[in-house]
Amino acid sequence: MIRIGKISYWHVHAWDYTKQAQEHPDTEIAAVWDEVGDRGIAAAEKLDVPYYSSLEEMLQREDLDAVIVDAPTTMHQEVMIAAARAGKHIFTEKVIAPTLKEVNAILDEVTRNNVKLTVSLPRLNDGYTLAIRDILSQGLLGKTTLVRARLSHNGATASWLPEHFYSLEECGGGALIDLGCHPMYLARLFLGEMPSTVSAQYGYVTGKQVEDNAVSLLSVPTGAIGIVEAGFVNNHSPFTLEVHGTEGTLLYGTPDNKLLLRSSVDGGKGIEQWAELPIPNARESAFHQWVNHIENDTSADENINLAVDLTRLIEASNLSARERRVVRLDELQA
Repeated sequence: MIRIGKISYWHVHAWDYTKQAQEHPDTEIAAVWDEVGDRGIAAAEKLDVPYYSSLEEMLQREDLDAVIVDAPTTMHQEVMIAAARAGKHIFTEKVIAPTLKEVNAILDEVTRNNVKLTVSLPRLNDGYTLAIRDILSQGLLGKTTLVRARLSHNGATASWLPEHFYSLEECGGGALIDLGCHPMYLARLFLGEMPSTVSAQYGYVTGKQVEDNAVSLLSVPTGAIGIVEAGFVNNHSPFTLEVHGTEGTLLYGTPDNKLLLRSSVDGGKGIEQWAELPIPNARESAFHQWVNHIENDTSADENINLAVDLTRLIEASNLSARERRVVRLDELQA
């Protein structure tokens, strides 16, 4: 049994990960630490496990094997380095950290202490993502020219997001670093290579401290372009993916959860018609993959590589929006 210490209930998905740990036959929540004492005590009482006011004290427990990190994003470096040095495997909410420099510091300790790290990038495992990757691998779109990915909700306008999600000090940003992570890592994946430059524009519809409306443009050396959109102020905006190429186009979620292909490549669906493609079942969750890596002494290489690229693109977007200019990815401090 893998015994897990829960690091904070700050994030809105903290209880979702707790549920996954409770339902997995090989894991259990064994302890709680939270930077907000009352919240942590309440969670520990609900779970009937010990609460620790000191993270160091919790991590010193020899019978604790791993941690789930849902602390404020700007605390990730601090808590994950502490966990890695204590030899605890780490499952974390995205992003790994707000900046590439922080990510590299975390990964150094993860590698040094042989800790198994997996980042929650759940849409990598969804069926539409698996289907799109398969189509791209067959070359049915030709050379990729444009990827557009949009994910929005009305959390700010309908006031259901917690207030601390609008804290720059705790979050390191707003809509893009939170919800926008998902379209960002999907755009990076479908583009097939790391963009070289980023240009972002942020909006502040509800007057929050952080952006609640965001667009980031990604430019790839091949000439392909990525468009990533995210917001907390859109009431009926469907999750949308578009992948365009010199020989075809894939559409998903415009607005129905259907995957449509039009391709002129031999073996495609014919230039004169759109075809609806079957969507396979999702593969196992990131949490289940993490448990497998712990049990089998393997590593989440693709997951971690995409998570590192995600931080690079988010950091570059934040810099671009702040300084109102195009940012080269090689400008970021490593």
